[in-house]
Amino acid sequence: MIFLWLLNDIRTPFLNEAMQFVTYFGQELLIIAVICALYWCLDKRFAYYLGFTYFTAGFCIQALKITFRIPRPWILDPKFKAVPSAIPAATGYSFPSGHTQGATCLFFPLALRSRKTWQKVLCILAFLCVGFSRMYLGCHTPKDVLVSMCLSLLIAYSLWHFRSRLEDTAYTTRIAVILTIIALALAGYTWFLYQNEIIAFKYAMDCFKASGAGLGFALGFYLEHKHLNFEPVKSSFGRQFLKFIIGILLTLCIKKSVYFIFGTSILAKSGGYFILLLWIIYLYPYIFTKLTKY
Repeated sequence: MIFLWLLNDIRTPFLNEAMQFVTYFGQELLIIAVICALYWCLDKRFAYYLGFTYFTAGFCIQALKITFRIPRPWILDPKFKAVPSAIPAATGYSFPSGHTQGATCLFFPLALRSRKTWQKVLCILAFLCVGFSRMYLGCHTPKDVLVSMCLSLLIAYSLWHFRSRLEDTAYTTRIAVILTIIALALAGYTWFLYQNEIIAFKYAMDCFKASGAGLGFALGFYLEHKHLNFEPVKSSFGRQFLKFIIGILLTLCIKKSVYFIFGTSILAKSGGYFILLLWIIYLYPYIFTKLTKY
């Protein structure tokens, strides 16, 4: 908390707005949009690697959150005040930082993939800045950020050396089963804590959303490899952009429709994310693959 108080002393309206902008680069929506753009239009193989890195690290972060159950800084120290605009997005427990995990799982793989030094440096600075913004805004302590960043770096770097197996059909079933088991384990652990009133509904919700998304990703990965094996069509920028925009709009519509029909229960949230990831990974590519043939 000492470091957060030091940052509190240098806050200005301009820096508040700047750090709020920086922290958006760790948001779930941005990361999913980048994965969709790569997967649907540019580089399916790298998008798979990004997806596996993001979800594997996400499972670990969510499990640690509900295990240690460390409150946010303004709860640890009632005298401390976070930047008000950052509080609505600060859901769940404080340790470890979810935004830092998201940014690290996005920009560190991009750094590994980049061939030019300035690109690598820019990507590394990006996730470091997101981690700093979480502390400046008062949403996380240095421990929250550093543990999340180190864990995400370890997972991203480890999976980087096995990324070729993601496209090897000999490993498809095995990989899908492993991801499914991990997602179900997180859901079971969360349900146990929730049923025994160890964690509240709002804290269990994030874990169930992650589990549902992981299950949808695993099933979509299996179906795409075994029955579709699509390749992003090499076409004009305009067509690729149109494909991306239509896909994102349909994804948002599906998300809203699922919650409107089934409500906001734990099962509905988990099922909604399952459908969304299955749509992104398999159903939408299936549709535009069939349309391409015509």
